[in-house]
Amino acid sequence: MPILSSTYKAPFYLFNGHLQTIIPGLFRQVEGITYTRERLSTPDLDFIDVDWSQVGSDSLVILSHGLEGDSSRPYILGMVRAFNERGLDALAWNYRSCSGEPNKLLRSYHLGASDDLHFVIEHALNSGNYNTVHLIGFSAGGNITLKYLGEDPDQVPAEVKRAVVFSVPVDLKGSAQTISRVYTQRFLKTLGEKLEQKRQLYPDDVDLTDYSIFWSFPEFDNRYTAPLHGFKNADDYYERVSSKQFLKNIQQPTLLVNAKNDPFLNKGCYPVQEAKANPYFFFEMPDSGGHVGFAEDFMKDIYYSEARAVRFLLEEGRYCL
Repeated sequence: MPILSSTYKAPFYLFNGHLQTIIPGLFRQVEGITYTRERLSTPDLDFIDVDWSQVGSDSLVILSHGLEGDSSRPYILGMVRAFNERGLDALAWNYRSCSGEPNKLLRSYHLGASDDLHFVIEHALNSGNYNTVHLIGFSAGGNITLKYLGEDPDQVPAEVKRAVVFSVPVDLKGSAQTISRVYTQRFLKTLGEKLEQKRQLYPDDVDLTDYSIFWSFPEFDNRYTAPLHGFKNADDYYERVSSKQFLKNIQQPTLLVNAKNDPFLNKGCYPVQEAKANPYFFFEMPDSGGHVGFAEDFMKDIYYSEARAVRFLLEEGRYCL
């Protein structure tokens, strides 16, 4: 039964889930990472921008960011640095519309865009430089990663060995209904700005009437995410892309770390039974950590998530089942 106990303890000055979420997100600074950007042309005539940090390794970590994030977020940069220091190359990919430039198509990204993750993995492997790939995902990127691993295990290349994900809303509907209006409005603001850019490209397909009165993700997903990406409505979107249903199929050792005090997650996002049923799927549930937080010493830039990912992916050989 791969339910793992956690050694994580939040620093005393970050004494609740909101502080553990907000302080690292707003104030963390990560130095020493210089990316090389590559633009990939997708089969549907769009593009995806990926950022490389290479140290000359034949092993690679591919990192997937959270909702409205990008490769420059401190949690991504910190993880890139942690693995570069251990001698691995890193590739942080930016979802469509998240690299600082609107993508070309009407579609953008969503929390089930595992086809784009597969495309990025295939591109990295086609370079011929890597015989080992590990996947790391945060929040939305964690859902994409888990869905990818479990929806069609036969499509996952043999080079993909392990994965670790943090703060993942594996039950999307429950999470969408749980997240507070304060956090939601922050996301809806940047999503609205991207929709305005999209409206200028596709004026007949994007209607922003009354957008300012939206206050929940179900409203947003019902009006925009679902129809723009081929879903019937928000419920259909949540049902089809929530990664919880795919956890039973994962065949690579995979660790999910969800803090009990994560303000973005509902009780459905703690898949204890799924971990008990699948020997390849490991679940860790620390008492604290917030959402994509996990600072151990904020002042010294020490983060549990980075040490935990290194340990699980590189050191815990007993998990190679």
